[in-house]
Parts: sequence; structure tokens; C-alpha cells
Amino acid sequence: MRLLFAGTPDAAVPALRAVLASRHEVVAVLTRADAPSGRGRRVVPSPVRVAAQEAGLPVLTAVPRGEEFVATLKALDVDAAPVVAYGHLLRPSVLAVPRLGWVNLHFSVLPAWRGAAPVQRAIIAGDDVTGATTFLLDEGTDTGPVLGALTEPIRPRDTAGDLLGRLAVAGAGLLVATLDALEEDTLVPQPQPPDGVSVAPKLTPEDARVRWDVPARAVDRLVRGCTPEPGAWTTLPDGSRLGLGPVSTSDDRLAPGALDVRRREVLVGTATQAVRLGEVQPAGRRPMPAADWARGARLPDDVTLGAAS
Repeated sequence: MRLLFAGTPDAAVPALRAVLASRHEVVAVLTRADAPSGRGRRVVPSPVRVAAQEAGLPVLTAVPRGEEFVATLKALDVDAAPVVAYGHLLRPSVLAVPRLGWVNLHFSVLPAWRGAAPVQRAIIAGDDVTGATTFLLDEGTDTGPVLGALTEPIRPRDTAGDLLGRLAVAGAGLLVATLDALEEDTLVPQPQPPDGVSVAPKLTPEDARVRWDVPARAVDRLVRGCTPEPGAWTTLPDGSRLGLGPVSTSDDRLAPGALDVRRREVLVGTATQAVRLGEVQPAGRRPMPAADWARGARLPDDVTLGAAS
């Protein structure tokens, strides 16, 4: 089949490479335009664009709307368009062009966790299992008929980055298998069931703010679900932010938010047992072990995290 691959972030690169290694022909790649990134806000190309250019593929970055884009798409004469985390909504006129449709790889088992942050939301919610789904895009948000699915256990110490990395690789194989079956006309798209629907909107920085008056397991899941993006955080008594890497639980008990600095560890109280801080990132500095930060911070006695607004 002739394909247009659409995708943008790192998580889409394994799928692009798997499709390139398959029996199908990728005639072009559609990705988001170059955008500012990092602390210096330097404009950089998307990971998918970099991978596509390395493979010598034509790259389209136009916003997919209007008659001009539809004409470009028709001129490519593609049979299908595999999509992985592209980042733009597609209009009906665009969806209608490939004869076999736009085949989306989504990192949950639909209809659970429809939306932009399925992996993060699954970890934060405490799910034991997630997965990946291929489905045909329609005008809704991850509502189209399902073509294939796989499951993946969520490990106790998984961060969103860990889990997404595994799903990106496993999902790449699922996407190729789906494209093969579409070409062979052996797939019957299945409507998503009405039960079990949950939504996964993009996490905001405020969503990533740690509340210490909840159980330790909830703090742990929030921090892991926000690692690496958008990054969990709390506030110091002076109101500055302290970024938080994954934590572990302790048998100690402290008041919610209370900080206990010890020789080799730093504990913070929650509504249940305390948690042990891992890496932290003070404002404007690099991540460092919590004990190293606490030794150099010269904190006053009786510090409570998260108390400043």
C-alpha cells in the first residue's frame, strides 16, 4: 500500500521506522511545524521530521485544513494514512481522502482513556493494565471503530516515560499488523462499546502539583504519571517551586507536607505514611538527589512543603 505517515513526538518514531521496514511504501510524512523547545526555547524540528529526513522522505508541515491541503493529499494517491500522536484534528474532507482511512495508533485500550494523555492518566488513576489500540479516525476524539488492540501491564515503578516507551515499540508492531490486514481485507472494524469510556485530557502544570493531604500511594502515582512531562512539583516556604522525581514510601509517619531531613534521605508526610524523595529540581537548577539538595538549601526547622500558594 501507498501510505502517508502522520506523527510528531518521540513516541511516534518507532512506528514510523516499523512501517518503513514493512512491505508498504511511505510516500510522505506529515508532522507538526518546527516549534520552540527546551529552556532556551530554540526552534527545533519534531522527532518524526528528523527521522523522516534521515530516511529521505518528503515532509509536509502544513496545517491539514482547506482545499489546498486536500489537493496535496489527493495528489499523493495514498491508500491509507497511519497516525501516531500527530497533534492536529483532521476535518471530514481530509479524513475522506485515503480509500482505507486514517489508521490511528492510540496508547490505551479504547474506549478507556480517550484523549491526549492516556498513559499519564492510567498511571495516576492506579490502573494495573493498559495497552494500545488501532482504530479508524472519525470526527470524534478517539471514538472511531477499532481495528486491533494489545495489552501491557503497568509495573509498580513505571513512570509515564517508561510505559510510553514500551507501548511505542509494541504499538509499532500492532500498527504494521493492522495495515497488513487492511490490505488483505481481513479486518472488520468494530464499534467501540458504550461502557468503559474514560477521558484523558492533556495534563497542565497545575494538574502536576502535589497535594500532601492525600495518601502516599496517590502521591506516588501522580509523580510517576507526570514524569517526565509535565513534571510534578511542590512549593517551598518562600513560594518557589521544587520539581519532584519519583518517590518511594516509608514506614514513618509525618504531618502532611512536613519535611524531615535526615543524613541520607529526605521524607515528606502525606495523609498516610511518609514518602522518600528521589531526585528534586530547585527552580533554575538541574535535578539532584534530595539529600544533596537539602544539605545545601539550609532550610529552617519545621518546613512544610506545599504551604505557599
